[in-house]
Amino acid sequence: MLTDTILATSIEFLKGVGPERAVLLQKELGIRTYEDLLYHFPFRYVDKTSIHKIGELNERMPFCQMIGKIGKVSLIGKGTAKRLIAQFSDDTGTIEFIWFKGIPWMQKIIHPGLEFLVFGKPSEFKGKLNIVHPEMESVTKEVNLSGKSVLQPVYPSTEKLKTKGLDSKGIAKLQRTLLEKLGEHIHEVLPEKIVRQLKMTSRTKALHEIHFPASMDNQKASENRLKFEELLFVQLKLLRQHNIRNLQIKGHVFEKVGHYVNSFYKEHMPFELTNAQKRVIKEIRQDVRSGKQMNRLLQGDVGSGKTIVALMAMLIALDNGMEACMMAPTEILATQHYHSITKFTEELNIPVKLLTGSTKKSVRREIEAGLAAGNLPIVIGTHALLENWVSFPNLGIVIIDEQHRFGVAQRSTMWQKNKIPPHVLVMTATPIPRTLAMTLYGDLDISVIDELPPGRKDIVTRHVFETKRLEVFGFIRKEIEKGRQVYVVYPLIEESETLDYNNLMEGYVAIEREFPKPKYHVSIVHGRMPAADKEYEMQRFKKGETNILVSTTVIEVGVDVPNASIMVIESAEKFGLSQLHQLRGRVGRGANQSYCILMTGYKLSEDAKIRMETMVRTNNGFEISEVDLRLRGPGDLAGTQQSGMLDLKIANLITDQRILTAARHIALEILNDDSTLSKPENQVLLDQLNHLYAGSTDWSIIS
Repeated sequence: MLTDTILATSIEFLKGVGPERAVLLQKELGIRTYEDLLYHFPFRYVDKTSIHKIGELNERMPFCQMIGKIGKVSLIGKGTAKRLIAQFSDDTGTIEFIWFKGIPWMQKIIHPGLEFLVFGKPSEFKGKLNIVHPEMESVTKEVNLSGKSVLQPVYPSTEKLKTKGLDSKGIAKLQRTLLEKLGEHIHEVLPEKIVRQLKMTSRTKALHEIHFPASMDNQKASENRLKFEELLFVQLKLLRQHNIRNLQIKGHVFEKVGHYVNSFYKEHMPFELTNAQKRVIKEIRQDVRSGKQMNRLLQGDVGSGKTIVALMAMLIALDNGMEACMMAPTEILATQHYHSITKFTEELNIPVKLLTGSTKKSVRREIEAGLAAGNLPIVIGTHALLENWVSFPNLGIVIIDEQHRFGVAQRSTMWQKNKIPPHVLVMTATPIPRTLAMTLYGDLDISVIDELPPGRKDIVTRHVFETKRLEVFGFIRKEIEKGRQVYVVYPLIEESETLDYNNLMEGYVAIEREFPKPKYHVSIVHGRMPAADKEYEMQRFKKGETNILVSTTVIEVGVDVPNASIMVIESAEKFGLSQLHQLRGRVGRGANQSYCILMTGYKLSEDAKIRMETMVRTNNGFEISEVDLRLRGPGDLAGTQQSGMLDLKIANLITDQRILTAARHIALEILNDDSTLSKPENQVLLDQLNHLYAGSTDWSIIS
């Protein structure tokens, strides 16, 4: 189509751009083509019909617009404290404008006597109203309050772009040029039936009115149309890939449940399985005997019993004459899994080996020989399992724990360990909000363990300020006298590793002073220690030889000490909600009442206050994950491994849950009726899918 060809044109050739601006647009905003510019949407709009007088302003008002003249302009301070201050007046009063960045650029623009249309958020400092970094538009240029679009688009820009005239106003000018060039020839990418069914505006109108809306209603209708379209294609890609995988990728058929499963279940199961665990094991059982390759995500809160489910899945593989492996992101977690699993496999006479980066050469040779001979049915390890020399004769299932810490390219290596790809069960103790799971893992089957084993008590969580430290120490003493153990965790922030290390060591010294030998014993674990030393200290704590374990977040996952009843988190405001919840999950693993103490300074950001309040209020990981999503956004929660799916131009997984649910529903309807999108009415969908994901490595068939 003509429009497709035009949209692929380099941005350099749009009138008003040229080579220099093109390089800058690509570098600063990733805009390479006409299409990239078209999908560079405004992040808000200024109502050009609404002008406030300076005398009306107060600090409680939101962003507002005013017209006035620049008065005195002053440059104050030196170095990083330098700031540009300008007086701005109309016939009702004066307000101060302040700039901390882009000062040379602003000095060229603002001069006494010039009139500007200004947009900004009023605030108050020492009794004076001011606006920091206001948006300025010269009234002498193009203030048109009677034009067709009364809503002026405000576009993301950068300081470097502004120096080349590509501030929000400059980008808007380019958008007008582009839309005039495209005219009414932007082609539709949704079937006519869907557009009619959902009473949506056309794509042509939506793309025009998202940039230059005639009214707020038009803007909203255009925004909803484009959000739905974006999320529909994400869901079509995921669900279609799921269908293709089920049709094309055969899996090992585990026909029977035999000696290992029955023996473990009847004779060695340490406790009665919860109904949720039974349900998940049944789902896994159905997957592995279907002839299709299993790709299942298992979500379960801390302490919900995922490890037993993983063991049962591995035993099913062994009963069918195949091997199993389990991969974890850290040596501590891999070692913990190894100890947990071998407690049961020893009773079943099943050989299991642990492979990590610090495994000795002699043990590596044993593992290699055992695999080659086919008499090593289970290997548990870290990234070391991905090494080329690790070769399984008949790898039937791969369990990947805390899977978000592995890149998809790394996980794909496990597929290549066998001619027929092994079944894959990925597990996470970080509950994933429904909208995020639907977008990131929409092509996986999802199981949830949503109940804790019976007898578990909710962990009592308290937020205390550092001034209460002595009271906390007194509480710790009482718990130790009852025979309990305590974790004290310090943050580890990569940018200031030395500072964090010092804080940890100072804390360790202070705790040893408060809890002196020989009555008390204190251990310390941190990332700078050799793996063997970390393991030695962890084992001392686990055996009850030490009362208190002072640590960085290396104990975030994988440490299971039922006797530990207190988790003290120092500088808790520096941790994210998910991490706080993970750390809290290290206690409460026995029958005793457990406690989590969040210790902070008095100065807390609004987000930090919400995190503390949420932790105190609830132990529910899924509820916590929803708050975390609102605070941090989907990109931070997902990490960098899931690039692509979260590169959304206009949709927002936090605020657009209703639209996402509708898009998934429609995608399912379409694919249930036409799984290959081969019907004539779905050709536009197939064309757009191929266009959107052309040239990208398709990792979605990898769990």
